[in-house]
Amino acid sequence: MKAILSAVFFSLCTIGLIYPSHSHASTNLPSLADPTSASVSLSSEYRLGRNWARILRGRAPLLQDPITFHYLDELLWDLAPHSQLTDRRLELIVLDNPTFNAFAVPGGIIGVHAGLITAAGSEDELVSVLAHELAHLSQRHYAQRIEEERRNRPLVLAGVLASILIAAADPQGGAAALSGTIGAQAQAQLSFSRRNEEEADRIGMQTLVAANRDPKAMPMMFSRLQRSYRFYGQRPPEFLLSHPVTEARIADSLNRAEALPTVTPRPYTPDFDLIRTRMEVHLSNQPGEILQRFLADSRENSHARSHYGVLLAGIRTGELKLAREALAKLPSSWQQHLYVQLSGIELLLAEHDYTEAQHQSSQLMDLYPGSLPVMKLHARVMHESGRPDRAIPVYRQVLQDYPTDVDSWYQLAEAEGLAGNITGVHEARIEYFLLTGNLDSAVQQITFAKRERNLRPADIARLEQLEAETLEIRRQMKEDF
Repeated sequence: MKAILSAVFFSLCTIGLIYPSHSHASTNLPSLADPTSASVSLSSEYRLGRNWARILRGRAPLLQDPITFHYLDELLWDLAPHSQLTDRRLELIVLDNPTFNAFAVPGGIIGVHAGLITAAGSEDELVSVLAHELAHLSQRHYAQRIEEERRNRPLVLAGVLASILIAAADPQGGAAALSGTIGAQAQAQLSFSRRNEEEADRIGMQTLVAANRDPKAMPMMFSRLQRSYRFYGQRPPEFLLSHPVTEARIADSLNRAEALPTVTPRPYTPDFDLIRTRMEVHLSNQPGEILQRFLADSRENSHARSHYGVLLAGIRTGELKLAREALAKLPSSWQQHLYVQLSGIELLLAEHDYTEAQHQSSQLMDLYPGSLPVMKLHARVMHESGRPDRAIPVYRQVLQDYPTDVDSWYQLAEAEGLAGNITGVHEARIEYFLLTGNLDSAVQQITFAKRERNLRPADIARLEQLEAETLEIRRQMKEDF
């Protein structure tokens, strides 16, 4: 298995170009491309990807914005039925990273950097990247890479794994680490990965058409990324170009798109504009400047997106009066949108109007049962309002549907502590540590929990189950990594 992993962690099954939106650093987070060989079982692949995800969650900053996560998750699941995936146990991970990147990991892990949203010019362009990554998974390029690696010298796992994790949190450091680890084999990898990229482009565009998305969005996105590289005056080293966006690739994908059936354009919705604006404000290193930019735009053209930008930037900078005025200026169609209503509740929290925040979030809970962003914001409202007892059942409801949501496990532990439920604190912390690959802390937390007095038989049984799960995960990760 360790030899397999040597191949895995170089496969870099990404969209092909990774570049920063705010810094001058350049790197990519390798996506462990998918498998297609009989020598690699689907169960091994699934286990590998899920355990790798534990390490990623524990090392890279995750985007803590349930609205944006919900949007991307909806896009992903809208695409999946139209893809060639047979195993649809997918998990989305969104990184709080300004670089423009996405990746696919064996076992159904799809990763997106927050900066990718700001790079896209339209929703279809953003979706085209997801379609490309789903194609890597459906064609099991990971196993193809393993077969290729068997004919070459194995890579150094420790160095490449470290590079992946560094790249997620520190683009410049990740690129340097990758250079030292894999530079010698880069050229040998290029032709193989290019074949994978061409196949992922072709099948990804077929998925777009089947989902009634414009296949031309994929070459448009490639062209946009290439222009951005030229704008930044950067040329990534060859060892990071195993999936290059070249003029030939853009032309080839455009020709393929022209040959595909024409799709009926989807009716406009503000979803993409709302989410792109959220990420522009969130990722900005100068929130005061972006507030002024949106203010100037709103005065010049009074576009709804500009007012929404003022609302978000006003919350971030503490200019709450400006934020309140901007919310009032939004057209009624935007004010009625779920994401805007949730943003309005975020403004109420910033204004410390907990009574109205509780009222509005409770209404949304009734209108949108099971909605992730609604549940998480309602739980946050209850938590910040001094009612952790009412936040706890909501967090537990979230975790029934999203058991790998590490932020909800963390917040649940906090709420359980405030409510005086020590056993609940231990259990939530153990789950959090397991999901972030911090197995020593999980073992320590189990030990602490077992020392508690007045444990019920059900509590003891649950702790024993968690202990057995922790030991099994430790065994797997020791074997794999």
